[in-house]
Amino acid sequence: MELKAIIEAALLAAGRPLSLVDLESLFAEHERPEQGEILAALADLAEDCRGRPIELKQVASGYRLQVRADFSPWVSRLFEERPGRYSRAFLETLAIIAYRQPVTRGEIEDIRGVTVSSSIVRALQDRGWIQVVGHKEVPGRPALLGTTKQFLDYFNLKSLDELPPLREFLDDMALQAVPKDQPIIEDADHQST
Repeated sequence: MELKAIIEAALLAAGRPLSLVDLESLFAEHERPEQGEILAALADLAEDCRGRPIELKQVASGYRLQVRADFSPWVSRLFEERPGRYSRAFLETLAIIAYRQPVTRGEIEDIRGVTVSSSIVRALQDRGWIQVVGHKEVPGRPALLGTTKQFLDYFNLKSLDELPPLREFLDDMALQAVPKDQPIIEDADHQST
């Protein structure tokens, strides 16, 4: 069988992004292609998708086949689940973590000017979008929060360097609660994990 076809079938069946290691593990050791061959097959597959309603996308966790954004208004109608509406506090907290990480809960509260609800932090962790990435070397050793690969995958990003400007990030979450003329937080330089 052709390597490209095997990779395409695996990506369609997986339901999640597949890393190069995942793709290599599809093959027995004696038949395993070199990483360069897999990368070439991925490039060919991406080219085959050009002009089609699907695309090969590289995200933080690996590669996946997905519907192009142009077709989402129609494809989204196949799913009964409506996208979640997020509160302003939820979005502000996520944006601060994404753009200022690693950050402590106290630092988030200083930026927002209000206490961060435990339920918001727990909801972000339950979604797999944030995690404790360490502890700050100060008395009490507060947890440092950062985003996860699942966060990057959900927002179609390979790394934090691809984060859009803050306003665009909030708009992409389809939020009606944030007025366009009111800044949430300063758009700070973000760091890669």
